[in-house]
Amino acid sequence: MDQEKTTSRMTLTVRYAETDGQGVVHHSRYLVWFEEGRSDFLRQRGLHYSDFEKAGFFVVVAKAEVTYKNPARYEDVITIETTLARMRGKFLEFSYRALGPDGCLVATARTAHIVIGPAGKPCALPSEWVDRIL
Repeated sequence: MDQEKTTSRMTLTVRYAETDGQGVVHHSRYLVWFEEGRSDFLRQRGLHYSDFEKAGFFVVVAKAEVTYKNPARYEDVITIETTLARMRGKFLEFSYRALGPDGCLVATARTAHIVIGPAGKPCALPSEWVDRIL
């Protein structure tokens, strides 16, 4: 896969509610940001999770791992880079980088997903969606 073609970028501003008592972003918020990165990745390709669900397809998280590098703080502008690392049949894997306002690496992550189809069993996405994702 061409990494430039399979990478999307979006920015967000850290909200006060996302920080802990020390003014640092709480570790749980990163998975929410990376989920938004996946959604934005699809939107940039003209696809929406809600369309998948209306058609009876669910892309469920099977595994998630996050590595924290540097703290993010209230009002920091964070860039989320989302890359489709692998796509094979009913399996998708994404990697992520969260970059701080000065470009420093804040966190990295990987998520693995299984596609569940209308019959409630693992299956591949329709080929027309796969073509748009790739």
